[in-house]
Amino acid sequence: MVPKIFMQEVLDYLYGLKKFGSKLRLEEMEKLVSVLATFSEKGLPHTTPIQCVYPKGEESLLISIHKEHAGYHNMVWQKKVMLCFLGEDNTAYSILGRAGVVRAPSSVHPLMNVVRIDIIDIKCDRSILVRVDQGVTWSYTSAEAEELVNALFGELKGLAQTL
Repeated sequence: MVPKIFMQEVLDYLYGLKKFGSKLRLEEMEKLVSVLATFSEKGLPHTTPIQCVYPKGEESLLISIHKEHAGYHNMVWQKKVMLCFLGEDNTAYSILGRAGVVRAPSSVHPLMNVVRIDIIDIKCDRSILVRVDQGVTWSYTSAEAEELVNALFGELKGLAQTL
């Protein structure tokens, strides 16, 4: 069970409350990019940018990930993952979690799967030497990509209500 104080910090971060000065809003989740860290069966580290992340209650997150991605295969094999969020005002949260597939394939696209990450621990880091002025910014590669991401977020929002 995640200590309540740490879970509340992440929820404040994800839901856009002013804890630690974070300016991220839940309605802006679709512009958030996190970095998923996994390890292969050979012990090699692997990172994956994840655009579709949505909080589910107070103790887990839902993500959409391509079923052929190395990060997906690693998390299915090992289960333990780390997600890192960078935001404005020098906020960096690392979330240790246990992954489990909840929908394969996604109802939106046959190559995407939905994974729930149950939060085990949360770590908050801040550098005293530098600060994050703005999180990772990105744009869609095409109109089709935008449509797919919007549909995937719709699926995650729906699952967050029903799981």
